[in-house]
Amino acid sequence: MVDFVQLQHAMKERLERDRAIHAVEAEGTTLEEAVAAAAALLNLPVRRIEYEVAVKGSPGFLGTGVKDWKIKAYERVTAETIKEEKEAAAAEESAAAEMEADRDGEAFVHLFYDGAYLKVTAPAGRGKKVNSSVIPGLLAARGVTGYDMDVISAVVRDEAGTYEKIGEYVRSHVSDAMVAVEVTADEMKAYVTVTGPAAGGCDISRESYLAVLRNNKVSSGMIEEVLTELVDKPVYRKPVQVAAGLGPVDGKDAYIQYNFETDQTRVNIRETANGRVDFKELNIIQNVIEGQPLAVKRPPGQGTPGCTVTGKVIPAKDGKDIALPLGKNVHLGDDEATIIADMNGQVILANGKINVEPVYTVQGNVNIKTGNIIFLGTVIITGNVEDGFSVKAAGNIEVNGTVEKAELDAEGDIIVHQGITGRADTLIRSGRSIWARFINNARVESGNMVVVSDGIINSQVSAFKRIICQGKRASIVGGHLRAGEEINAMNIGSPTSGTETICEVGFDPKSKERLDTLVAQMAEFQKTFTEIQNNAQTLINTKKQRKSLPEDKEQYLADLLDKRKELAERIQANLGETAEIKKYLNSLRSQGRVSASAKVHQGTRIFIRDVEEKVRTEYKAVTFVLENGLVRAGAYEEPSEEAKRGPDGYSAD
Repeated sequence: MVDFVQLQHAMKERLERDRAIHAVEAEGTTLEEAVAAAAALLNLPVRRIEYEVAVKGSPGFLGTGVKDWKIKAYERVTAETIKEEKEAAAAEESAAAEMEADRDGEAFVHLFYDGAYLKVTAPAGRGKKVNSSVIPGLLAARGVTGYDMDVISAVVRDEAGTYEKIGEYVRSHVSDAMVAVEVTADEMKAYVTVTGPAAGGCDISRESYLAVLRNNKVSSGMIEEVLTELVDKPVYRKPVQVAAGLGPVDGKDAYIQYNFETDQTRVNIRETANGRVDFKELNIIQNVIEGQPLAVKRPPGQGTPGCTVTGKVIPAKDGKDIALPLGKNVHLGDDEATIIADMNGQVILANGKINVEPVYTVQGNVNIKTGNIIFLGTVIITGNVEDGFSVKAAGNIEVNGTVEKAELDAEGDIIVHQGITGRADTLIRSGRSIWARFINNARVESGNMVVVSDGIINSQVSAFKRIICQGKRASIVGGHLRAGEEINAMNIGSPTSGTETICEVGFDPKSKERLDTLVAQMAEFQKTFTEIQNNAQTLINTKKQRKSLPEDKEQYLADLLDKRKELAERIQANLGETAEIKKYLNSLRSQGRVSASAKVHQGTRIFIRDVEEKVRTEYKAVTFVLENGLVRAGAYEEPSEEAKRGPDGYSAD
């Protein structure tokens, strides 16, 4: 049976670890799927995930031995993050270096109010340096005659990229360059238009640009690189934008970050390890456990005010708040932002509210449309469970129709209103009781009772307490039935030969089944051990006679001795487990009984504890019990009231 208790316990432990947000465990049918699941749990992109493989997955063979990948995942450590940032910065620097490759150094001569200035920049890559010999020509072009060549040589040598005074010139104030400033109507942009200097006129320095802009009330949003470029390489008689306002940024509205798929129409088809798509696994149900975080409210953000180029503040709007989508069976965490499940079940988003539903209802049949069902609660199916599909639940399973060649597995009760019309692969397992109209050609296992109204035909049925078959056609025909306390029906066995009916009571069915498996296993072990022993002894005798064996025979003998040792250990383990089960079965107080209100047919085999009775003549209204080591037939005894009441108000009919 699916161990939902262990599943829930594991999920709870995982939640506690997840709250630390340092490491998570994840699994999937493929490694990529496991890594993606870990990234979702850590709320990080996959590239920021580091992981260790805990269990290496396997696709199995012919449906057996399938194993999921399991990993332990972390957020990348700080050192790695720093390394990535350094590498990114290095890449940017490299790109910038490539852009600047082979750039020659430059020399700029400008006339400012207090003298002639020179600026020399260094070359990049294989670019050429500025030669001091070109500077006098530049100065002569601007009418500068008085300069110090030693100072010029020092500026050229230093390549500092700043303006240095290197001489004097005769200034003509009326020839100075002029600047006009224009500010747009919304005060978000400022432009300058420069008129170039005439002979002897002064160029515009950076400080002059800033002063003119301040005089025109432009005090914010200066575009520094543009100002620098204008000083070095002025643009004349053309507007150049030198300042830009900063627009306001409204705060983000509050929103809900969901930890589950909110689109109920979305189907997540799973791909198996061998690349095939399993259309039975549609993953429609989103199971959650008590205490699991379902969603987090992200608060509204504050707006960031803007600013015009004239320094006026532009107000911004704060984000809008929203109500928490609290629905049924959820509550708000201590942080007043996290929505947490109150119980195990299915999480859904309905009418804008987060709900956890303890009951999952399938409207219609379980088939290719619904896929297999697995749910941490109770499942109700209004139709049938069709061939090849499975339903697994931590609560009850109720099927209003029939169960075909399928699998049902529940921790609670299983109720099948129209019966089980199975075949060899049909498997019905319940942690409590199973109620059905009939059971035909199926394997049924119950942690408490199996109650059938019509009949049980050619089935393998085990119940920890009772198997009850009562109704107008309540017969047990063929198959093998095991119950800890009682098997009770109207008719048991077949009136015609050829169909063997075996009824066993007075023990724990699962322990008895395990004991039978161990006994069969022991027979195989002993057979194999005898073969190994004979083969090994033959080689040992040969070695004694010939003093030695060929290399291949020597290796074969060593292998046989290893196998003999291993098999001897397995035989000892088998004997130990067998002894423990026998001791447990002998300690059970219940002796059990087999009852038929109408007939027990000839040929029926009855086992009470370890005593067998093969019915050789027909019995009517009889109850078989164990007395003094013998199976005795007595007057018919009614089944217990528990079997008649039915599950949670259902009648046995």
